[in-house]
Amino acid sequence: MKSFTQRLMDGGTGEALEGIIYGLARRDSLRGLFLRQFERKTMRDLADGRRPPNQLPGIHRDRRLLGLSMLYGLDRALRRGLVADAVARRSLHSLVQWNIVEGYHREFKDKFETEHGGWPPWFLVIGPGKACNLRCKGCYANSSARNPERLDWEITDRIISEAKELWGVRFFTITGGEPMAYKSNGKGILDIFEKHNDAFFLMYTNGTLIDEKAARRMAQAGNVTPAFSVEGMEEKTDARRGKGVFQRVLRGMANLREAGVPFGVSLTATCANYQEILSDEFLDLFFEEQGALYGWIFQYMPIGRRFTLELMPTPEQRVWMLRRMWQVVKERKIFLIDFWNSGPSVFGCLAGGKEIGYLYIDWNGKVMPCVFYPYSPVNILEVYKNGGNLQDAWSHPFFEAIRQWQCEYAAKQGNWLMPCPIRDHHAMARKLVEVHRAEPEDEMAREALLDEDYYRGLVDYDRRLAELTEGIWEKEYLRQR
Repeated sequence: MKSFTQRLMDGGTGEALEGIIYGLARRDSLRGLFLRQFERKTMRDLADGRRPPNQLPGIHRDRRLLGLSMLYGLDRALRRGLVADAVARRSLHSLVQWNIVEGYHREFKDKFETEHGGWPPWFLVIGPGKACNLRCKGCYANSSARNPERLDWEITDRIISEAKELWGVRFFTITGGEPMAYKSNGKGILDIFEKHNDAFFLMYTNGTLIDEKAARRMAQAGNVTPAFSVEGMEEKTDARRGKGVFQRVLRGMANLREAGVPFGVSLTATCANYQEILSDEFLDLFFEEQGALYGWIFQYMPIGRRFTLELMPTPEQRVWMLRRMWQVVKERKIFLIDFWNSGPSVFGCLAGGKEIGYLYIDWNGKVMPCVFYPYSPVNILEVYKNGGNLQDAWSHPFFEAIRQWQCEYAAKQGNWLMPCPIRDHHAMARKLVEVHRAEPEDEMAREALLDEDYYRGLVDYDRRLAELTEGIWEKEYLRQR
């Protein structure tokens, strides 16, 4: 085997880096040594108050702890043999080529910044189909098997291709509906992953359609990680998703473990299950026994099928979740992100096409800030019909106004424990919808606009949340501890 120097001389910089990193990653002893040294340095830096000059103390702490938990999660997966060789090599290739050799899509950022004064979105969220084989209570998308709405294969393919070509995007989130139920012109979502093998995909799924064959195809593609939706343990999951679903989820996870495809869990936190999904029993089952690599927490949003404010975690419960989540990340080294409580870790709201954020496109082509802000000023199908592209959608004044609010909020060091426009700053978000005449995604979103009790309830929620979190933000994020 050639030495690193020899391979560099041959011009194979990326290949050389991949080979060395891959070799190190597959050696448990070296990986363990690196982790221990990295952890010691992390804790020493945090204790000494060392951080980048442009990063607030609390944000630096959170990001370092999350990075450490992700590394430990990968270490556990590799030690248990849960990552197939093809998956490891494909992920590493994307990391090295795109972030090291090509400089994190430098050419796209430079061109975009010259033309638009900022950086392009980092990823895209696509819901290619509304159909789902389940009918879960309170589904944000109001999905069921009777929903035929979907993007044609050619449109889905074009959206992904344009995001790569225009913005340098190499990461896509696929949602629904149930992505595994998506069918168009004889093709499904796995065909998308296989065609776009220069990108990486996170797929939110109920997991019941991931059989052995599907798992093997994902392993061969090597560029997808499914996130299984669960509501807690068996009783709570089946109560919302249907009898027997929990056991079908576990079978889907077993199929992915056998194939070597890394996966995670997606958790909807409500006032009824917020403690259970952060309990040691739950964490032991999914992260230790089942081998989940990561967990996404979505606090229940009052949109979709039979929306109600009563299921939302209260402001007091939200603060409890904040404390417990960071306890789990720090002590158990489990990678968890709560898309509200983890706002500081990702520099606030990511919606609306923000430079390290995304836009969302649903099964009807409606372009929206995110799945939980279901109001659209533009349809990508109309854009394409008129000869435009994704850039024309991104440039709409509605999204521009959201990005402007994000920038102004950050500039005045606004409380990123309240990062979400539609949830935590509801009056402002509603005003933007009205000013820019953004259309509701569906009838449920339209009903929410007309419900005065809904409006007053969310505005009151925001006021109470601010009272509880402003002190935490000031003491634990703005100041040096």
